[in-house]
Parts: sequence; structure tokens; C-alpha cells
Amino acid sequence: SRGGLKPVYGVYSTFCQRAYDQFVHDVCIQETPVVLCLDRAGLVEDGWTHHGVFDIAYMRCIPGAVLMAPRDGEEFVRMFQLALEETRRVAVIRYPKAAVPVLPPSADPVLEIGKAEIMKEGQGVAVIAYGSMVEAAWEAASTLQQDGCDVTVVNARFAKPFDGDLLHRLAERHHSLLTVEEHVLAGGFGSIVLEHVADAGLSFSRVVRLGIPDAFQSIGARELLLRDCGLTAEAIAASARELYEGN
Repeated sequence: SRGGLKPVYGVYSTFCQRAYDQFVHDVCIQETPVVLCLDRAGLVEDGWTHHGVFDIAYMRCIPGAVLMAPRDGEEFVRMFQLALEETRRVAVIRYPKAAVPVLPPSADPVLEIGKAEIMKEGQGVAVIAYGSMVEAAWEAASTLQQDGCDVTVVNARFAKPFDGDLLHRLAERHHSLLTVEEHVLAGGFGSIVLEHVADAGLSFSRVVRLGIPDAFQSIGARELLLRDCGLTAEAIAASARELYEGN
């Protein structure tokens, strides 16, 4: 990197934990524009040692990093280009071991660092999903629409920097927030949202976080593990419906 090249390092999220000291001292402090592609970010079939569910928490507390997660293949390409163009900060892209989802094309002409995407405008309840959970949130919103629950769906895109302006816009027409992430809840994406809500003095009736509980997850197919953690479209729809009808 110091010689003018652009290192791109693809690694399992769980194995990147072993390079934490290098991430802090050799990359972030030195303002080295490395690109980290965190594969298997989320739940995998290999069990306890291979689940990549801690990277948001252990990376977001270090200054000088951009953390992002694409919703589909098209957005990954755009984020990768952004990462290559970054000149002073490490850019981290997390994505799961899963099939590439098919979602509506983005209406945003330009992908900006730190800016989220509102995929569907609703009111009352806003579902803010990060990365791999956007697909399930989108499916949940489609189911809810048929039941007369018109919720907003947000593709967060960035965990750091987080789109704080988005929360101000959501506060105008929404009484509740539902965050969804394929990551541990402790220190994860939902915690970022709560921190911004508190710091900005915003008023929501409830902010509910869906994610992986504070326990090491077992071995098994990703779909089954997601179901056990309440991260399916059906579970998201149930939580959103409860917020929608409960206010």
C-alpha cells in the first residue's frame, strides 16, 4: 500500500479476528487504504468457530474505517469500486456465504459513503436492515403490505459512517424502528442505531433489535440457524406487525 498498490484481502470474517492488532496499528492508525472483503460474515454451517458474527462490534470502535454491507450483487460491485477509490481509510465489505438475492434495482444514481437507501416508503414502522438481512426485510414488507401494514424498508448499506440524517427523516413519520442484522446484538448494528437515536435526542416509541443472541451458535444449515435466531422473513414480519399494531 505504501508503495502505491491497493491490497485487497479476502478472508473469512471469523479469521480476521486473528489480525485485530494489525487492523488497529498497521491499517487504521497508519491510514492505510486496504480493502478487506469479509466472506462468511454471518452464520455458516461449520459451527462455533466459523460463524462471522462479531466483526461489526470489534471494527466499528476503531477510528478510520468504513464498514459496509451490500444487499445484492449489483451493490457489492458498487461498494467494491468505492473501496478501491478510498485513499486514506481501510474499507471493509461484509457479505454472507449465501446465494445472491434478487432485489429491485437501486434508484440511487450514485452510491455515497455513509448514505442509506430507502427501498420502500411506508409509515409508522421503519425496518432498517443491514447487508444480508435486506432480502428478508423486503420479503417481510411484501407480506405485511398484503395485510394492510405499510412499513418502510431501509437498506442501511453502511454501519460506519452511519446515516444519522436518515433517522431524523424517519422520526417525522414513524413511531417505531426495527433493526435487523446477521450479527450479534451486543455492540452490533442495532446498537449503532440506538446510539444515534440517543445522541440526537430523537423520540421513538420503541426501537426493537433483531439479531444473534448472546450465545455461541451451533452447527447446522444457515437457513435453520437463521430460523433459530428469529431472522427469517416471517419472524421479521411478526415483529414489525406487533410494532405496527401496538402503537
